[in-house]
Amino acid sequence: MENYKSPLHEMSGTTPTQFWNDNCSITDLKFALEHGAVGATTNPVIVGQVLEKELEAYRSKIETLVKEHPHASEDEIAWMLNEYMAVEGAKLLEPVYWETNKRAGYISIQTNTKYYRCAEKIVEQAVHFNGLAPNIMVKMPVTEAGVKAIEECTYQGVTVNATVSFTVSQALAVAEAIERGLKRREAENLDNSELFPVCTIMVGRTDDWLKSVVNQEGIIMDPAALEFAGVAVFKHAYEIYRERGYKTRLLAAAYRNHHHWSEFIGGEVSLTIPPGWIRKFVKSDITVENRMEHPVDGNYLAQLKKYIPDFDRTYEADGMSPAEFDGYGATRKTLKQFLQGYDTMVAKIRDFMI
Repeated sequence: MENYKSPLHEMSGTTPTQFWNDNCSITDLKFALEHGAVGATTNPVIVGQVLEKELEAYRSKIETLVKEHPHASEDEIAWMLNEYMAVEGAKLLEPVYWETNKRAGYISIQTNTKYYRCAEKIVEQAVHFNGLAPNIMVKMPVTEAGVKAIEECTYQGVTVNATVSFTVSQALAVAEAIERGLKRREAENLDNSELFPVCTIMVGRTDDWLKSVVNQEGIIMDPAALEFAGVAVFKHAYEIYRERGYKTRLLAAAYRNHHHWSEFIGGEVSLTIPPGWIRKFVKSDITVENRMEHPVDGNYLAQLKKYIPDFDRTYEADGMSPAEFDGYGATRKTLKQFLQGYDTMVAKIRDFMI
């Protein structure tokens, strides 16, 4: 057993596929690093969950922040804590950052979800976050304003992680925005060699949304096809990314089944995996082999296209324009959940203040 390597560790060592720990818990990140993780991420829901699970580990820090900033609002304290948690995670990942010549070893910190309609506010906060640690990556939503912010942040030298993204058209809009930002930098002789942007596709949330459409409309179809909708979207976007030679790297998130890991093995992609799924995958007997090149079953695609009108908007390259991103069902649902997660996190801070 001394030479045993988990499937995740084997994947990390033998394929170009990277994986991250999908939260900012130091305990979970240490476990993930033992199995080959090269990154981590946060968002309002994740921070709230970590506080719920590990409040005692952060109690002293929160009390100190409240004491040292007597005039700060609960929102200001909450963001101080967000930044602290990101920086602590960045410290653990910094060796990976230097060992990979800055190509990996990042922790993502997410901009305020409340800014999803204002590019200027997203950019301002992203530039601030970018200075917290050398290996910070900044998350921002793929809304209409978010796409504008992604270009501007790239131009200003921020390594971007686009999130709240579920469709091929969103992924392409992100890659194009980043290319525009990079070209603006090139025109001013600015160095692009240390920017390694990623675009998240929340494959599990793509599945969730299409399943909700099926349930709402009373559609009967092969349930197995619904488990591969997000996989199909991700693989289609990956194919186009390679054809067009984008610098941006795709990242799969929001795990609902093992296909959201196993079907992407072998691709030059990143996978941000929740700790619970990491532990399942570590114990699994799923073989590490290149499945990224395997197309999704044509029968599944045919059913998705036949029964779910929203699938074309999700799957096709021209399925939506940026002006339509904010109104897409999965976008609206996820923004609301992130906002609720933020409110929950702030309520925990409030308990220390009142």
